[in-house]
Formats: sequence, C-alpha cells, structure tokens
Amino acid sequence: MASNSSSIKVCGMQFSYEAQTPLFYDFNLDISPGSRCLLVGANGSGKTTLLKILAGKHMVGGRDVVQVLSGSAFHDTQLVCSGDLAYLGGSWSKTVGCAWSPVYSEGEIPLQGDFSAEHMIFGVEGIDPVRREKLIELLDIDLQWRMHKVSDGQRRRVQICLGLLHPFQVLLLDEVTVDLDVVARVDLLDFFKEECDQRGATIVYATHIFDGLETWATHLAYIQDGELKRAKKLTEVDELKSSANLLSVVESWLRSETKTEKKKPIKPPTQTQKTSPIGTSPFMSSRHMAYYR
Repeated sequence: MASNSSSIKVCGMQFSYEAQTPLFYDFNLDISPGSRCLLVGANGSGKTTLLKILAGKHMVGGRDVVQVLSGSAFHDTQLVCSGDLAYLGGSWSKTVGCAWSPVYSEGEIPLQGDFSAEHMIFGVEGIDPVRREKLIELLDIDLQWRMHKVSDGQRRRVQICLGLLHPFQVLLLDEVTVDLDVVARVDLLDFFKEECDQRGATIVYATHIFDGLETWATHLAYIQDGELKRAKKLTEVDELKSSANLLSVVESWLRSETKTEKKKPIKPPTQTQKTSPIGTSPFMSSRHMAYYR
C-alpha cells in the first residue's frame, strides 16, 4: 500500500495500555491519498486502538512514528482543529462517575439533552451552507428532532452530520454505520466515495458489515492481535477472485485465526508481589475517588 506520497504513514510503532503487554510492536502502515481502506480483524485485534492512535488520541513514540498528512497525529493539533483529520466512532456518550458501583468506577451514558438537531448542526461556525444542506438531506435529518427523544439511529445521523461538516482530508471511521438503516448506509458510502474521487480524501473504515464493500473499497488492511497480516489493494486479494464476496473471505481468515489460537498452549497467570501494603489501602488516592472530592 506504500506510495511516494502518503496520507497516513506509521513506522515502527509500539503501543501498550498501562500494565499490559504491547498491543502493537514494530507496526508499519502506509496509505496513499484517495484510498478507501477497509480495516478488518477480530474483536480485540487492535482496530479501534489503531484508529484512535491515528486520530491523535494516544501519544505514541516520537513525532515521526505516526504521521497523518505529513504531520504528527498527536502533536500537530491543527490537524483536528482545522477539520483536515476527522474521527467518527464509538457511541456518542459522556463519561460519568458511578456512585452505585462498589469500586466507584466510571461509566458512559448517551450524550443527550433537550435541544434540537438544528441547534447542534447550525451551531457549528464557518461551514459551507451548501455542504451542510447536502448532509442534512443525505442523512434525512429532521431539524426539529429533540436529542433526548430520538432513537439511537437518529442520534447517530446527527453525530455523523456534525463530523462531516468540515471537508476532511483524512477520515477515520469505527463501526459508524452500525445504527443506520440500509438506505442511509448506502447513501453515506456513496457520499464517502464521491469525497475520495473528487477531492482526493482518504478514508480508513473499520467494520464488520461487508455488504457492497467489494466495489466500494480500494484497499484492505487485516490485523491480527496487533500485527498487520495483509495490506494491499482489494483487486490484489487472491481469495476474492474465487470467493462469492468479501464477507466469505474475511470469515475464512477469522476462522483460521480462531483455530490457531485454540492450538496455543495456555500460560499460567503470572504472580505479582505487592511491594507495599499501601497499595491495598481503601484510602489510597485514585482517579476514581478524585471525582468525588
């Protein structure tokens, strides 16, 4: 997938969550402008984490490790502020403290309130009115929707509209069409294709819904346990030449992956010694308790 000019370039990336084994080790990826790249893999393979890293939500290594539009995904905040780099994914929610939890953990609830879709969409400044009207019509949004009364699918439409108001150069999508009906999904994919063909925009789309994507995507990247197993043009995927559709190809990869995992020996859990009794104290300061101070 490499090219002389890259919209996305990842070189030797390493990443792990706190107190966990590395999810990515010496990870490399190169995506050229105008590409519509499908990001596929099993649950827990690292797709969402990779998209968040590309979106600048996690700091990884030096400034040159993760490059988007020739800038550092994390350090060059202007990428996101300008709208050139856009990320749409996950549920539209806010994090709250859960007082009913015995360990004072955090939780997420849908972001909603007694305000209209019109208030949110027209509240974004500096937007081309023609593009705004096109998105409202494309997503079939009723501007009078009250956000605390709409369905998940309607809320998702407003979220997508807000994320696409600025003309992006790189768009990262994480299961963003999961709440949409068939017509809305097809229309949205057509819009994304038009953005790539006419403006040279680049899209990375993580999904488990493959209907109609054989003719939509230009490239495919397959991740297994944080390792990039395949990265090539869709027309170069040999299995597609003899399979009925993309779904059956990805299914065969995932089934093969599952069989391999079952053959691996189970390692006993490592025993970690506590270096201080303070670590077990219920009075020890934590980010959870800090919420209630």
